[in-house]
Amino acid sequence: MESPNPKAVVTQLVRKPQIIPSSEHGICRADISENALKVLYRLKNAGYGAYLVGGGVRDLLLGLKPKDFDLATDAHPEQIRELFRNCRLIGRRFRLAHVHFGREIIEVSTFRASHNDATAGEGHEEDGRIIRDNVYGKLDDDVWRRDFTVNALYYNIEDDSVVDYVGGIQDIRDRQLRLLGIPEDRYREDPVRMLRAVRFAIKLGFEIHPISRQPIRDLAPLLEDIPAARLFEEFLKLFMSGHSAETYSLLREYGLFAILFPQTEEMLCHGNEYIHKLLTSAFKNTDKRLAEDKPVTPAFLLAALLWVPVRNLANDHESNGLSEMDAIHLASDAVISHQIRSTSMPRRFTHMAREIWALQTRLKNRRGKRPLRLLTHQRFRAAYDFLLLREEAGEDLQELAEWWTKFQQEHMEVLLAAKKEHLKKRLRRRPKRSR
Repeated sequence: MESPNPKAVVTQLVRKPQIIPSSEHGICRADISENALKVLYRLKNAGYGAYLVGGGVRDLLLGLKPKDFDLATDAHPEQIRELFRNCRLIGRRFRLAHVHFGREIIEVSTFRASHNDATAGEGHEEDGRIIRDNVYGKLDDDVWRRDFTVNALYYNIEDDSVVDYVGGIQDIRDRQLRLLGIPEDRYREDPVRMLRAVRFAIKLGFEIHPISRQPIRDLAPLLEDIPAARLFEEFLKLFMSGHSAETYSLLREYGLFAILFPQTEEMLCHGNEYIHKLLTSAFKNTDKRLAEDKPVTPAFLLAALLWVPVRNLANDHESNGLSEMDAIHLASDAVISHQIRSTSMPRRFTHMAREIWALQTRLKNRRGKRPLRLLTHQRFRAAYDFLLLREEAGEDLQELAEWWTKFQQEHMEVLLAAKKEHLKKRLRRRPKRSR
């Protein structure tokens, strides 16, 4: 039997919308942010169409608590700003309105249309990738600019109905993640959609539709042209959401992990079982801490992700006559410089990772007063946890780890005093709020 033509599949989707009344979809206004409702009503009362859209609608239909509430309207960004004194327009590639309510930001986008309808300066593409996307249209244009069917559902404030052009409701019932349009074209428009597919599939417990997942491995290299800073934002969403262990596995399956961390992937491809155990333990530990509402930092994951490349390069430097500490410092510089070409990392995180690596050498020295001084180091606890991680992954560090565990218990007052002092310093560094 002949396989279906993706273009034919898209054509079949273009139909009149299904309107799901409030009695059938189960979304309750009480579960929607009060501030989002304020913005929706003010837009409506000003004569504009206004809808809750995207992940907010999807999560409400799934019985989840949305992380944020995004809105879509036929009002242009400048018209939105006229309605809200607390509005700020952002973005050049995607012009958006942010309406501020204290710490909560309600993001409002204007309906977008196809680039075929663009006038000069509104939209711009290069090699199929969208560089500028400010081509405005109507709701039935905007729906086709969304990425996945489950994110292309609109909650209408007029009558509390849900508008579904693309079969998103059925995909939610089927727990299926399906890209709108022809996957190859949509991934070329914005390669980050491949990372979003993995993230949503893991977060929601959905299967990626076969037609949507088939081209990912072949198109993964397109991510190399995405700014490294944007990939860092995606890294945070992928690995700091409580599902990093599953995310890591799926990223490797689709060839996406190699783009984010090429040095680490090279070690994994050489059959390094230790690095796989180290990363799996680091991800599981991070997920557990997030589930227990404990603090986590991307720097610790960064230290785990790049440890083997750093250690291997440091070993080479030591064989050429450098001291262990100098070798670690030199290797850290080289590995991080290489890494930030792929996934940019803020200096505060790379600096902390460097300290964790350097302290692995200092933890070996247990003579005299050095251990007590090390207890007062701001990064001691992170370095100690990293030592335990290395031991768990198979390094012969049990005796050293047990010694430091016992030493901490015997000098708990030193640890507590150091913790208080670090907290005081952090508070002093905080900028004072203007009156």
